[in-house]
Parts: sequence; structure tokens; C-alpha cells
Amino acid sequence: MNKYPLWKYLLILFVLAIGTFYAAPNVYAPDPAIQISGENSATLVQQATIEQAINTLQQNNIAYFGEEIEGQGKAGLIRLRDLEQQLRAQGLVQRALGDGYVVALNLAQNTPEWMSKLGGKPMKLGLDLSGGVHFLLQVDTPAAVGKRLEFAATGIKRKLRETRVRGLVDQRGDTVVGRFKDQALADQAIGIASEEYPELQHVVSADAEGVVITWTMLPAKIKEIEDYAVSQNLTTLRNRVNELGVAEPLVQRQGRNRIVVELPGIQDTAEAKRILGKTANLEFRLEAKSSADDSSKEQFEFRDGRRLAWLERDVVITGERVSDAKSGFDSQSGRAEVNIALDSDGGALMSQSTRHNIGRNLGVLFIERKVRTTYQKDAAGNEVAVRTPYDEKRIISLATIQDALGNRFRITGLDNPAEAAELALLLRAGALAAPMDFVEERTVGPSLGAENIKQGVDAIYYGIAFVAVVMIALYRPFGLYAVTAMCINVILLVAAMSLLSATLTMPGIAGIVLTMAMAIDANVLINCRIKEELRRGLAPQSAISAGYDRAANTIFDANFTGLIIAVILYAIGTGPVKGFAITSAIGLVISQFTAVMVTRAMVNLIYGGRRLQKLWI
Repeated sequence: MNKYPLWKYLLILFVLAIGTFYAAPNVYAPDPAIQISGENSATLVQQATIEQAINTLQQNNIAYFGEEIEGQGKAGLIRLRDLEQQLRAQGLVQRALGDGYVVALNLAQNTPEWMSKLGGKPMKLGLDLSGGVHFLLQVDTPAAVGKRLEFAATGIKRKLRETRVRGLVDQRGDTVVGRFKDQALADQAIGIASEEYPELQHVVSADAEGVVITWTMLPAKIKEIEDYAVSQNLTTLRNRVNELGVAEPLVQRQGRNRIVVELPGIQDTAEAKRILGKTANLEFRLEAKSSADDSSKEQFEFRDGRRLAWLERDVVITGERVSDAKSGFDSQSGRAEVNIALDSDGGALMSQSTRHNIGRNLGVLFIERKVRTTYQKDAAGNEVAVRTPYDEKRIISLATIQDALGNRFRITGLDNPAEAAELALLLRAGALAAPMDFVEERTVGPSLGAENIKQGVDAIYYGIAFVAVVMIALYRPFGLYAVTAMCINVILLVAAMSLLSATLTMPGIAGIVLTMAMAIDANVLINCRIKEELRRGLAPQSAISAGYDRAANTIFDANFTGLIIAVILYAIGTGPVKGFAITSAIGLVISQFTAVMVTRAMVNLIYGGRRLQKLWI
């Protein structure tokens, strides 16, 4: 009686070995580090770049102890000895390397390479435990309003040409100004603008050259555009964060035109910063005819910087019409390309424009928001960084229209597969409705403070010790088995969360404590049942068997009920509630295994098959 077959013992040992292995990476604490990557995918990090950064750290007495280049030059990592120097090191290296590189904060993992190759990785910790990176981005809402005014100006000019109303219309800052020779022409222009763009209000004045109409956006419409720009950027940022695979991120609006992004775990912050902040958009424009008026065309450089081309000011479509984008390779040339799919409106506009312009060239204009950094002295004589944003517009493709284009086509002319993949990601995640600038970046320390977290962990240790004393005092060796199973429960729970890439937060720790309590409670039920069976006169071996068998159903019912509650909490909860629900659910499943099967295996090994006159419990 009370014997397990060999396969059960082997199964338990196998689970314990796997659990111990995948929980072990959490022992290796990460190092504070700065990570360097190119401003775009085409810029690689060379050894000379790392050496320049190291020289900067040495000149400023910032201690470091290791550097490495990752992903064949995709990024470089320099480990620091002091977390307090991390932010200062980032600022100094960023200034030394200039705007061509992105220097971000990171935590460098110390998991042994052999363990990482077998899938061992530390558990992800939330911002309240391990900290993370906090970005505050400001949406350039005036740019969104200006873009809408630019479209309105283009539309008014087009309608005036179609109706043969002679006049000059230009966008000037936050207004659209039209000049006409007489009042009759001005009235026609006002009627056209009012019909096509009711969000515009106008003021009529006169000067020596004729009648001047000044159109401005209605205040209510400005607020609507600003709200849309922030909301669209918020959605796009969430999509981009999802593409990056960051666990439990926080992306939310702050105030009128700012967005907060918090990335726990600090996976690849340089890549995250570059992807989140990049305003990559496309404009499809026809190449201007040589006979076109200068006011109707613009000159742009190609990305290689070796030639120029004139494109019409009128835009056929923008990247906002892109519904899907995937990178690939041209089957003939083998060069990188991006396959584009447009929404229905975008497909109709593209088809209409290209159908009537077969034989002409269609240009793809790549628009990227960049920042130029200069340093000035403030009133106290300290140097401060002044970041000036600007838009860089370059042609990436200028191809002849051979047939009418529809919803699907491809873009060629990209430098390499990495650039094609990045462009596809940005377009797939959604175009930004307005440019954004980083106004703040900082590490986020534990919300309760390091000392409070230490006290909390100490309290857990003291609690475990107290429970161990009580359990051993009440149930003698059976209490020791229960405490051992509880510790195994914690190891397996950490291993499971590491394998599932779950994020541990302070509420998650509360979930772990709850599952530990449930595991102990299960063994209390078993031990009480064994004592009851002994009092009824059963032999020790029969009491052990009856105690486990009759308590098993009660334990299962309790754990199953708790699991249902955890699933509901995860389904309807957010943030910390989800963290609590995840650890509770995983812990309850594991406790069913440890509280019943593991403790019984220990009891069977010690008491199984023996003639027992008395049971010490």
C-alpha cells in the first residue's frame, strides 16, 4: 500500500529538473547598460563607434566593464558598473556620436550562453519591480492642421482650374490665401471653397492688386484634427509596440498633445525608440512636366543623393491609405522591395490617377521626421541640448506607369532587406497622423521604491519561515513535506512564468503568496484528514491512503473555483489586475500537482510498504 509506480517518480523528477533549469536564469541579475544603434536600418554600428563611445565614458570617469556588437552591427552594448551613471552616460555618448545614432538605456542580461541556447531566460518584470524605460512624446498637432490646410489649398486650386476661375491660391502658415482680380472671381472662389471645405472660414479684404481672401480653419475643426492626430498616433504606437513584442506596455494619452509610453523589462530600447519615434510616411506624386509652372512642382533628391527630380505638388495618395505592407525581394533583380496593399479609397484614387497618366513617371516620396541637435549655454553657463525637428523628404522610386495601378503594387529602390522590413513594419502598423518628438526619456524605478520592495520580499521570507515552524510543529514530518512542496511550487511557478514570457508585477507577487497559501491549505486538509482517519481507528497505511484520496476532490474543487475567478479577472481586468490573475492561475494549476502528487510521492517513499504501528503526525 502507498506505493507509486516507477514512472510516476521519474515524471516528478523530470518536472522538477525542468522547472529548476528554467527558473535558474532568474538568479542572474542584469547589468545597467547603454545600447547604440543606427538612426535607420542602413546605419551599422562598427567597432570604431564603440571605441568612440568608450573614450567618451573614460574621459568623464564613468566605469564600464564590457562591450559587444550584436546582430552583425545592428546594435552595440556597453555595460556599466553603476546604475546611477546610466542616464549621464547615455547623454554624453549621444552627444559624442551625433544624430546619426540612437543611444538608449538598457539592461544587459547575464544568463549563461549555454542556458540561453536551450531556451532559458529570466522572467519579465514589470515597471514596479525592475523598472523600465519611460518615453514622453509630444505630437506636433500644428503640423497636422497645416497638412489639412495644404490639402485644402491643393483641392481649391484644382477646383478653380476645373471651373476656369483665374486666381492664385497658396498656403501660408496656418492660413490659405487667395488673390483675385475682381469681386466676381472672389465670390466664385468662396462658393467653391465653402462647398468643398465647409470647415474653412474666410475673411475678404482688398489691396491695390485686387481682392484677397484669407481662409482659416474653424476652431472646432482644429480641435477635432488635433484630437484625431493624437488618437491616431496613440493607436499607431500601440500597433508598433505590439510589433516589437514588448510585454505589458503602457501607452496612454497625457494632456492635450502628449503620449506616455512605458516599456517594462527593457528588451531592446534602442530599437523601440527608433521605431516608436519615427514618422515614416509615403507620398505618391506624378513627376512634373517640363512645361509645368514652378508653383505647381517641387524638387527633391533621390535617397542616393546623386540626382534630383521634379514632382508635382499635388499628392495622389499618402501612406495613410496603406492597409498592409510586406517586405520581399524582386524576382528579377533580387533587390529588396515592399509589397503594398491599399484600402478601397486609396485603390480608387491610385487607379484613377494612373489610368490617365500611362507613360508618365510616378514618384514615391519617403518622408521622415528627424532631429538636429545643437548645444547652447543657459543663463547659468551650463550647456543644454537644443533639439530642432525637421522633415527629410527624398525620392525612393521613380518608375514609369505602364498600366493602371490598383489596390496592390510594389515599391523598389530600397537599400537593403532590413530597410524594406522596417518600412513595411511602419506602414503596416499605421501611419502617424502627425510627427512626434521625444521630450523626455528616463528610467522608471520601482514604484514602491527599492527599500520597500526589499522589505516586502523580507516579509515573504519571514512568512514562509513562520508557516514552516507552525506546520512542522503541528504535523511533524508531514508538515515538512508540505513546506518542501510549497517551495517546489514557487520554483515551478517562476519557471512557468519564464517560459510563458509572463510579466511579474507587485500584484503578481501577491498572487504568488496566494498560491503558496493555497498549496499549504491543501496539505492542511490532507493532514487533518489523515489524523481524523487515525482517530477513527484506521491503520497508519490505510489512514494515509484515505487522507489523500478523500481530500483530493475537495482540493481540486477549491483550485478549480479559484482558477475560474483568475480567468475572469484576466478577462475583465487591466494592468496590475491581469498580473495578479496570471500568477494566481498558473500557481493554482501547479499547486494541484505539488500539494497532492509531490507530497504523496515523498510520503510513499518514506512510509510505503512498511509495517507501521504508529504514525507521527
